[in-house]
Amino acid sequence: MWSFFHKLGSPPWLYRISGSILRWLLPLAVLGLVVGVLWGLLYTAPDFRQGNSYRIMYIHVPAAVVALAGYYVMAIAGAINLIWRMKIADVAMLAAAPVGAALTFVALVTGAIWGKPTWGTWWVWDARITSMLILLFLYLGVIALYEAYDNKTAASRACAVLALVGTVNIPIIYKSVDWWYSLHQPASIKFTGGSTIDPSMLYPLLLCIVSFYALFTCALLANMRVAILDRERRTGWVQRLVEEGG
Repeated sequence: MWSFFHKLGSPPWLYRISGSILRWLLPLAVLGLVVGVLWGLLYTAPDFRQGNSYRIMYIHVPAAVVALAGYYVMAIAGAINLIWRMKIADVAMLAAAPVGAALTFVALVTGAIWGKPTWGTWWVWDARITSMLILLFLYLGVIALYEAYDNKTAASRACAVLALVGTVNIPIIYKSVDWWYSLHQPASIKFTGGSTIDPSMLYPLLLCIVSFYALFTCALLANMRVAILDRERRTGWVQRLVEEGG
């Protein structure tokens, strides 16, 4: 186990292994997302209350779920960077921020598109929607904070602290519909008790969620590879990689 973590801290090893992972994971992620979305759009029945407008959940729900998970990835990487000073953890934290911000933006936009025919408005200051907007600001805050510092070591530590403080918002997002009066519907997928979504709608949704997780992983690894090459550009292994055309 410790040998594996030691390897994770090696930029050359992580660059090579991430390239291998991307070669097989990215096609599977894209295929899974295409199948899941087409399955949900074309082969599921209209909802008895929402009609066909509910179908946007095959993008909205996975984007929201993975945006929350991505914040935990960023915060955990920040904690590892603060405690053990691992360069790769710093790279992972900063690589996760733009991906998480993009997913949060997609969740907010698709939620607004769904909200117009369902609630009659594009936006309400609902507890869950507002806390998701705060999540977007936290992601953007990490990106902006890093760029604001000339000393990148200090910038990474400041970003890690902000990411850790921001984790308070994640359980608020999860539980907002239970703690406060909310227009947003409660969770349809439950790990305890019965889910309130029909299996014919659930299975393509689960496929889309898994595919979004895979796409997040691919985007994270791709961002990390770019950051590793930039930080290690003067090292011998990167020079050899350039000479070999890799």
